[in-house]
Amino acid sequence: MNGKLIGFAPITDADRAKAFYADVLGLTFVADDGFALIFRSGANMVRLAKMPQVIPAQFTILGWETNSIEDDVQSLTAKGVEFVRFGFMEQDALGIWTAPDGDKVAWFKDPDGNTLSLSQHIAA
Repeated sequence: MNGKLIGFAPITDADRAKAFYADVLGLTFVADDGFALIFRSGANMVRLAKMPQVIPAQFTILGWETNSIEDDVQSLTAKGVEFVRFGFMEQDALGIWTAPDGDKVAWFKDPDGNTLSLSQHIAA
């Protein structure tokens, strides 16, 4: 598939989600179509589907690649985002895990408990 990617995530409270995704993460709000909040993240669309209940997945559902994970983690932390720490892997003081190949990942949750991530990848 060569088209633009559309990401989907479930939410229960549109106002709370809009504040988090726009004001905290910096995504561009496009519209509320009644079924979902629509955002732009770069060239990609993110649809936050309005649901009566959310049971968060046990894995990352949306993630953003960054060129400076440390700076972005510090910026989000300053906005009140808490990064998830896992007891089964070693993470640095910011909550960033470095994979054996040098890639770096940090995880955080949205207001509905969906796991989101930032990642920085070593050029192949």
